[in-house]
Amino acid sequence: GHRRKNWKVRKFVLREDPAYLHYYDPAGGEEPLGAIHLRGCVVTAVEDMPDSKKYDVDNILFEIITANEIHYYLQAASSAERTEWIKAIQAVARTGR
Repeated sequence: GHRRKNWKVRKFVLREDPAYLHYYDPAGGEEPLGAIHLRGCVVTAVEDMPDSKKYDVDNILFEIITANEIHYYLQAASSAERTEWIKAIQAVARTGR
């Protein structure tokens, strides 16, 4: 949604070696639609999404900023899930290749 300004449901797979977050169409398909390189990234919780209407997103967002400064905004299913994703991505960003 960071480029198209709309939200789509995606399935994510976190990999440590190499350190990538691959995303897929949840309806199926074996090939990823894309990937976010996590080595050296910064991931944080986001309380307010810039340029969004309040009813478009819940306050369960997080942002990944890659080493080459590409910003990705993702929305988790719950606050607890957001915390889990942030911790897991931070660990891979430090230790993954």
